[in-house]
Formats: sequence, structure tokens, C-alpha cells
Amino acid sequence: MIAVDQSLTWMARAVTLARLGEGRTTPNPPVGAVIVRAGQVVGEGFHPRAGEPHAEIFALRQAGEAARGADIYVTLEPCAHYGRTPPCADALIAAGVKNVYIGVSDPNPKVAGRGIARLRAAGINVQVGLLEDDCRELIAAFSKHVISGLPLTIYKAAVTLDGQSATTTGDSRWVSCDLSRQRVHQLRDRVDAVMVGVETVCQDDPLLTTRLDCHQGHDPVRIIVDSHLRTPLHSRVLNLDSSAQTLIATICEDQRRIDDFRKKGADVLCLTPLSGRVSLPALWQELGRREIQKMLLEGGSTLAAAALGHGLIDRLMVFVAPKVLGSNSRGLFNGQGCDTMAEAVQLMNMKTEKVGTDLLITAQVKTCLPD
Repeated sequence: MIAVDQSLTWMARAVTLARLGEGRTTPNPPVGAVIVRAGQVVGEGFHPRAGEPHAEIFALRQAGEAARGADIYVTLEPCAHYGRTPPCADALIAAGVKNVYIGVSDPNPKVAGRGIARLRAAGINVQVGLLEDDCRELIAAFSKHVISGLPLTIYKAAVTLDGQSATTTGDSRWVSCDLSRQRVHQLRDRVDAVMVGVETVCQDDPLLTTRLDCHQGHDPVRIIVDSHLRTPLHSRVLNLDSSAQTLIATICEDQRRIDDFRKKGADVLCLTPLSGRVSLPALWQELGRREIQKMLLEGGSTLAAAALGHGLIDRLMVFVAPKVLGSNSRGLFNGQGCDTMAEAVQLMNMKTEKVGTDLLITAQVKTCLPD
């Protein structure tokens, strides 16, 4: 019988491997796998991107004949259907593994449990739930997308201790410290898209790219919510050397203006208006159809308030800097707000972490959690 602490160690290794694929596997989830025989790791792998072999296949290739009679630790239930690649459950059966330890079952209603059933029908011992919370977090965006069709959305903001994101003149560089901004670039590297409103583009002229010291980060899709196509054509976001797409969501029907943006290489998405602006629910649905599973919403406060009001924000990531501006005009959200505390949006699973000189607060929006 395998010691519990050893099993946790090997599944933890599988989780670490899976994270190497974050931000690159869409529409698939990140998955890691470790094969162990006689107390030794003989094979391991992770899913690098859609269309390439899954984690189990890379681990089996590395293990070779040593996989026969071995144990495999995999963060997600092995697939039992043909997609872009053959079923991993069949590959494990053919390889002759003895035990399969699974972090979490597949949340897709069309496939959930089928891989487990196929393995058990072949006489393989299957255990589910090892490091379940960690493995479930790995596939949180995949789960949200496969169940609702919408991307998991993280609202990131930096504020002073008195809750301000900019001075009265609009100066916001920089609220947070260098280490906090580096953390944001690390997160951009692991999401499918980053979104801002047109006011942020006009005021801050952001690049919305991933800039890491290793120079190996991937740029997410850049999304600008611009109801009336006010984005300046000279904006840096429209003049980048980046393989990632820039998408502008609008209700403007001025074809000449639309053509100007398309000549810049941008994809212009025209949506039916809602109260004279881009319908955020419609935009989120379209992003989901485009297989965007995980998105970072970076501003501004009016767009964030509208997204929160529509129940489209799943998580908050707020950097609180040790500064005080002494004003109250530029907070996290700029919307109608609540009349009573009973109407307040409830948060859960709140955590705090020191990042450089800042305090990072993360939380989940209770109303957006899947059943």
C-alpha cells in the first residue's frame, strides 16, 4: 500500500507540471501526469497546448515498458472520447498501468465519469480526489466555460489605502510597486485575454502585453470595450509587434471608422447595444464562443462596475498600496452601487498576501460560483 504522504508528493508534482501549460491549452484544461513504479518516477508530462498529446501520453512515452504495472497520478480524469487526440483512458489500459490516481473528475457533462468507468471496466484500480482542491483550481476556468459557456473573469486593480486608483488629475503611474506589476505580467502569461475599457486606453495608452524577465511569456488576446470607437488609431495597443489579436467591441456602425481599425490589424466586433453601450452579457457570450476561457479585466472602474452588475466577474485581485490620496472620486467601481448593505455583492475565500510593499487581496464573487 502506498503511503499517503508519498501519494500527495507525486500528485503535487503532477499539479506543478500542469501549471506549465496554463494559458496555452485552451480550449483544453491544463493537466499534469506522473508515473511511479517501485517508488521511483519513471515518466511525467503535461499538456502543452490544444492539438498536442495530453499529459498522460507524454508520461507514457517517457516511461516506456516501465509503465506496465505502475501507478499514474493525473490531475484530471483521463479522457475517454476522440477529440483532437485519441482517448487517454485507452492508452493507459494498453500500457498496462495498475493504479490510476485522479485529482478531479472531468466537469464536462458530456464526458464526466466515462474515463473512470472505462479504466475500472478494464480492471484498473481508480481512486479520485487526491489533492482535489488544487486540481479543481487548475481547471476552474475550463469548468466555468464548459458549464456556462462564459470565460472565468478576474478583475485586477491597484488602489491606495483609501481605495483610490488614480489622483484627481487621473495620474495612476504607479499605484502599485514593481513586484506587484510583475505579478500582473505573470498572470497575463496564464490567461487567454485581457480586457480594458476605452477610457483606460485614452488615459493610460497601455500595451496590454506580457513582459517577463525571461522574455518567454505569451501575449493574451487584447480586448477593448469601445462603444463608439473612440480608441485613437495611434494607440500603442494598435501598433504592436505581437502575435496576439486585438479585439475591439463596439456598437458603432461607421464602416469607414471600422475599416481604419481593421487596417491596423484589429478585429472589430459589432454588437447589439444595451442602454446605448456594448452589451456586456452578449460580449462575454461571444468571447466564450471564441473559446476564451480565462480573462483578466484590468479596467476601468465604470466597465468593472457594469460587469459586476451583470454578474460577470468571478474573482477580485486587488493590490493595496501603502499610500493615501485623500480623495474619493476614483475607486474600484464606478457605478450605481447599492442602497443597502443587504444588496452588497458577497465575497468568499478571501486571502491576503504581501507583495513587495503592497498587500494583495484575492477573493471569489459568491454569486458567480458554479453550483
